[in-house]
Amino acid sequence: MRQAKMSLVAMATMLAVSSGAQAGDTEFKFGGYVKADVMFSDYSNGAPDSGNLSRQFYVPGTIYGDASNGNEVVDFQVRETRFNFKTSTDLDGHKLTGFIELDFMTHTDGNERVSNSYSPRIRQAFVSFDNWTVGQTWTTFQNPGALPENLDFVGAAEGTPFVRQTMVRYTNGGFQFAIENPETTVNSYAGSSGSSSRITSGSGMVPDFVARYNFKTEGGAKFTVAGLARQLNVEIDNLDTQEMGYGVSFTGVIPVGDDDIKLSATAGDGLGRYMALNYANAGVLDANGEIETISSYGGFASYRHWWTDQWRSSFTLSGFKADNNEALTGGGVNKESYSAYVNLLYSPVKPMTVGVEYMYAENTKQNGDNGELNRVIFSVKYVL
Repeated sequence: MRQAKMSLVAMATMLAVSSGAQAGDTEFKFGGYVKADVMFSDYSNGAPDSGNLSRQFYVPGTIYGDASNGNEVVDFQVRETRFNFKTSTDLDGHKLTGFIELDFMTHTDGNERVSNSYSPRIRQAFVSFDNWTVGQTWTTFQNPGALPENLDFVGAAEGTPFVRQTMVRYTNGGFQFAIENPETTVNSYAGSSGSSSRITSGSGMVPDFVARYNFKTEGGAKFTVAGLARQLNVEIDNLDTQEMGYGVSFTGVIPVGDDDIKLSATAGDGLGRYMALNYANAGVLDANGEIETISSYGGFASYRHWWTDQWRSSFTLSGFKADNNEALTGGGVNKESYSAYVNLLYSPVKPMTVGVEYMYAENTKQNGDNGELNRVIFSVKYVL
């Protein structure tokens, strides 16, 4: 009996230490969550192979399927489980913060035959000193606080900017200014073959520039306006071409009584990888090897309703469209993507959520070929 009591005390102590501790002027805090998903998916053109990115979460452009496979599949996973560690130090009135976060998404190095084990990856790793942040985190062009509460890993993937990358960011009140890691993706010139492939180029010396303003109203609504300017640069083999890309994004979180509306609208010329998980590229090469930018726009709207203090639902619509020059890109490039979600979530205690979500997605290429995905997700999540 005494041993059992000591074990309970030890466990309580461990939990207390895991949530936070302090040494001198430095506070340490562990966080993250455990999340288990069961996904029943129906692909209109045949399911991708086991371990494919589309079998982990919805990524626009990955649902066209494999006709040699069956249409219906079920996937069990805990990949979204994550762990983070944060330190915060008070230095004579200056605040020094460090943060690192890992999860297990996107990898295919495990297997479903025996171990189901997957390598961790760095999601975020940065240090902040007063108004300055240096390291990898969400691009300043994105507002992760406006993402809907969906069981899918991203939720509304085609309707939002979604990038994590290394940057130097300065924040002053509601204003943020950042230089961020550049990367160019363009379509090759289709020419007489009528087909185009993606060219990825890390060439160039010019970082991406982002400016953002965060503000809120007296009613509690929160909004952001962000602008992006970037140089598209391809220097591969005999190619040496540059062009400028631009974009603007608006997000809002609007309380409606106990409920809320989350929304996003983004448009630009040469946005490419910043939108819809790179569903469309930033530009296309013409017959002379020069970049012609591709205009694109997308957005989402999500309404979350609280049925009770423990039950809630989110209803989400999301969409994206790229204005391709088919004479240059050919007909096999991505053009439009849409998805819709409805869920029911239950939190018997604050750290724990169980729920079910139905999602439908449709992706269409420039030539009219399309793929559809119907998916039902069951999830259990426990916040550490």
